[in-house]
Amino acid sequence: MTEPRQLPLPRQGPRPLAVHLATAQAMWLSSLAALPLLRSDSPSWKPSGPLGDLLPALSATSPEQLGGAVDRAVRERADAFLTGLERYRHHPYRRDIEDPPALWREGDTRLLDYGATAPGAPGAGSGRPVLFVPSLVNRGYVLDLSSRTSLLRWLAGHGFRPLLVDWGWPGAVERRYDMTDYVAGRQERALDAAVAAAGGPMPVVGYCMGGLFVAALARRRPREVSAAVFMATPWDFHAADLPTVERLVASMTPVLPLVREWGELPVDGIQSLFAGLDPMLAVNKFSRFARLDPDSDKARGFVALEDWLNDGVPLVGQVAEECIAGWYGANTPARKQWYIAGEPVDPAAIGQPTLHLIPQTDRIVPPASAEALAAAIPNARRIVPPLGHIGMVVGGRAPQLLWQVLADWLEDVK
Repeated sequence: MTEPRQLPLPRQGPRPLAVHLATAQAMWLSSLAALPLLRSDSPSWKPSGPLGDLLPALSATSPEQLGGAVDRAVRERADAFLTGLERYRHHPYRRDIEDPPALWREGDTRLLDYGATAPGAPGAGSGRPVLFVPSLVNRGYVLDLSSRTSLLRWLAGHGFRPLLVDWGWPGAVERRYDMTDYVAGRQERALDAAVAAAGGPMPVVGYCMGGLFVAALARRRPREVSAAVFMATPWDFHAADLPTVERLVASMTPVLPLVREWGELPVDGIQSLFAGLDPMLAVNKFSRFARLDPDSDKARGFVALEDWLNDGVPLVGQVAEECIAGWYGANTPARKQWYIAGEPVDPAAIGQPTLHLIPQTDRIVPPASAEALAAAIPNARRIVPPLGHIGMVVGGRAPQLLWQVLADWLEDVK
């Protein structure tokens, strides 16, 4: 008798699932609740603009017809969203590549050698070394997402030896860390291991939050850091959409004592902050996913990226407080009041060549925020690709518009 095939357990995401479901429900129910107000003589609402222009047509429609149409639209959109969620949660795709060997470990942090993935590599790293530093709150393998989409393996195939700092999951030791422990401690020890393995200094690339860490690293270790690349790196946290930043800080400030007590900001708490930037993003993208062929490359790419997004890492308590109250609240980096090991991180003191990759449609790090870092560093080179925060490394146009640009600059820089 043939044993039944064991299907993988359904995914738990998108995280936090309750927030996404509640947001969708509130939006759809508010549409139904607003129907009684869609009357030209309603004293509680006098719409103008495009909605006001619809009133003559709506007045010619009976309340029953309008109510039925809105109800059908709500049901169709809810069905598309929930169908997309279920298809994602049960999709058979799982990450189809393994991590390369680690050159160095400390706690759960590893230094991964992608030189070993180059075609024909005998197992030891080869090529020109480049150190990559990702964010603490998302896994670094967004730079090595799948067998079809991997910036690091692409670079390894083009003559480079990418070395990735994989921060890992914070344990008992890391839960006592502050920014200095990560930046001047673990990051610098990873740099030392990279320099020892490569036999000399190298460029360092920071992505998002990792770029702030690289700014401090370039300032503190100029002999080992020959050049620096900042990919979608925030610096002036008040440069754009200040009301959203203020709302974020106001909502999180009462929670900070609990974060200190727990010792971390949990993954779902971090994901809730990202969801607040675009509350309907999950609804829209999972509704589109419901229309895809599940066996298509596009569907598998969607699942691969969503798996990474939902595979987050908690942010330890002191670092979370420095990010929220310091970076977002007091704007300490732009005001030269962000201190590492007792010294302010002053980008004007960075003397190495720098490249700033500032994605034009970034909604997580507004271009004006990243531009502030480029403006503060002497002789910085800026490139503004028409990409988004994540699309700059995994999007369909990323190899042409960013990967090749990065490789060319790294090839030319001395």
